[in-house]
Amino acid sequence: MNAERISCSPAELRSLFLFEKLTEEQLEWLCAHGRVENVEPGPVYVEGDDAACFYVLLEGTVVILRRVGQDDVEVSRTSRSGVYAGAFQAYLGDRVPQVYNHTLRTTDGSRFFVLPANRFAQMMREWFPMAVHMLEGLFFGTASTRQAVDRRERLLALGSLSASLTHELNNPAAAAQRATATLRERVAGMRHKLGAIASDPHRRAAIASLVELQERAVEQAIKSINAPPLTPVETSDREDLLADWLDDRGVEGGWDLPATFVQAGLGVEWLDQVAEAADAATLEGALRWLNYTVETELLMNEIQDSTSRISALVGAARQYSQLDRAPYQVVDVHETLDSTLQMLAGKIGDGIRVVKDFDRTLPSIPAFPGELNQVWTNIIDNAVAAMAGDGTLTVRTAPDRDQVLVEFRDTGAGVPEDIQERIFEPFFTTKPVGEGTGLGLDISWRIVVNKHHGDIRLQSRPGDTRFLVRLPLTAQSPASDAEPASRSTAQEEKA
Repeated sequence: MNAERISCSPAELRSLFLFEKLTEEQLEWLCAHGRVENVEPGPVYVEGDDAACFYVLLEGTVVILRRVGQDDVEVSRTSRSGVYAGAFQAYLGDRVPQVYNHTLRTTDGSRFFVLPANRFAQMMREWFPMAVHMLEGLFFGTASTRQAVDRRERLLALGSLSASLTHELNNPAAAAQRATATLRERVAGMRHKLGAIASDPHRRAAIASLVELQERAVEQAIKSINAPPLTPVETSDREDLLADWLDDRGVEGGWDLPATFVQAGLGVEWLDQVAEAADAATLEGALRWLNYTVETELLMNEIQDSTSRISALVGAARQYSQLDRAPYQVVDVHETLDSTLQMLAGKIGDGIRVVKDFDRTLPSIPAFPGELNQVWTNIIDNAVAAMAGDGTLTVRTAPDRDQVLVEFRDTGAGVPEDIQERIFEPFFTTKPVGEGTGLGLDISWRIVVNKHHGDIRLQSRPGDTRFLVRLPLTAQSPASDAEPASRSTAQEEKA
């Protein structure tokens, strides 16, 4: 910053709304401990630097910028005399980070009253002790309230996710339980039928052939898992062929056999080989025995699929919760998206089609993965509610200069244009009373912008609503939970 120091006028300070109620002695104190500077166009101070001074604009135009990734984004511009910026939280001392939380630039030659941060803190504590106590209470009380509200929102989300996860786990667990009970019956039947076949001393030589057919049937049943599924018509036609074969050979009560054999990919040729290994007297027993074998293999496949599903859900829950990982780490954003979508599968339902358009070549990014999962949950939850159980949710990732773009697009009714600017405000919600807290997107904004130095935006029209989240590729100092969240650094009387 190029600045020229000039004399300070108490009368000029009194003309500003900020100082108009001060006494002559207080104005003289300000001029004695502060200074007036002429500043050439350019940066006055830079976001993240130590907050050394409190600035009050006397003349000129200032621009406030916030860093988003590697870019500085303009959030405010004013020429109003008396607006202030800089170390206005110096009176809080080392209880909060004493750094500039934005960049201040001048667009033309400007003039400032400048007060060192330590003098500003002294002035506040000595002149306005009660106001300082009230401001401290307001600042830290607001931070405490926000943390409590955040915890409440997280608990609500956790309850919803727990219900969804319980439902998702119950289905494969119940399937495995049913398959295990049925498997026990089939194994008992298989032992009985094998004993009946082996009891005839003249047919014991055929057992070796049947065992060989059994092994081939098991191999075919395993292959059938990955085979393209048959259409209902194809399944019916093949079952009819096997039923006719059984009728031709006088196998009575064999109506339940074709379905199992077709499911395992076994046809008439395999039945012919069974008939060659067993005579007419033992054919039905051999078929029943082999049927039990095939059913046993199919049931074990079902148990394996069910337990694999349970294991995948537990893995997704561990990935989602990040219980076994550091809170701040380098993470593949796709892992967080996959785990969140898997955790919310029950809530999303069958009526909503999920499309994942991921650029898997994107590098990992430094982030708080557990908190990113909360952002994804909040956005997906809103999208699901907007589509009312019918539509398409598209999740896309792509590079965006030095950032990662994560886009959520839904085909719901959209957000009315007149309220889009309020969508990230705390306690603002478009959901019916009792169905939303109005905090999900507020928390998401603070996680993305304050904690990750990223950006989150909404674009919406009927049938096409998009939340665009941008996260920096390079590591920056992670923000503290206690850092105050604000949608704009500029306020009516504050630059």
